[in-house]
Amino acid sequence: MSATKISIPKEVLSQLPQVECPTTIEVIETAAQARKALGRLMRCKEVGIDTETRPNFRKGDNHKVSLIQVSTMKESYLFRINKTGLMSELCALLESPDVMKVGLSLRDDFNGLRRIAEIEPQNVLELQDYVGQFGIVDASLQKIYGVLFGRRISKGQRLSNWEAQQLSEAQQHYAAIDAWSCLKIYRYLQRGSFKPENSPYIMPDEELPQVDNAE
Repeated sequence: MSATKISIPKEVLSQLPQVECPTTIEVIETAAQARKALGRLMRCKEVGIDTETRPNFRKGDNHKVSLIQVSTMKESYLFRINKTGLMSELCALLESPDVMKVGLSLRDDFNGLRRIAEIEPQNVLELQDYVGQFGIVDASLQKIYGVLFGRRISKGQRLSNWEAQQLSEAQQHYAAIDAWSCLKIYRYLQRGSFKPENSPYIMPDEELPQVDNAE
């Protein structure tokens, strides 16, 4: 655990240039598409993962997970489980001990998926825990990415309709970036590329911020 404490101020984060999606994106809407994509993903050593749920705007609304994003460094697959269901092959990926799933706030994601099917994910890495080893006290994906790469992940599509008949290009890019960035963060830290003592966001102890857990 690094003795250095690192946090990026919100006003600094808001001024950073925005991240553009670097991966190819495949929207999965049929069982056949899902099986083909999962055949490739099951051969990966590690993937980034995230989920999206249609937001609740009215009292009594209680939507289930609509989308599961799984990303490599080059490809992002958006599984529209509101259309395909939570297929057994996708559950097998989540439960595989051979493929590491890297994400943020994964407990919430998996609890949402357990409303659809009984799953017991294995080989999972939670970034909110992992980044603490490097002195990063921020817990949101936006801030962690900003600290490491000096770029800002837009959250403009977060409350959009993830059960729309077709996902917009903006929704696709947002969803892909969230999964891809988790994997990028892990690999960057894992290979020792980040030097906490050189970060421009080192904070004196008396100025440590309240931790923001929002994605």
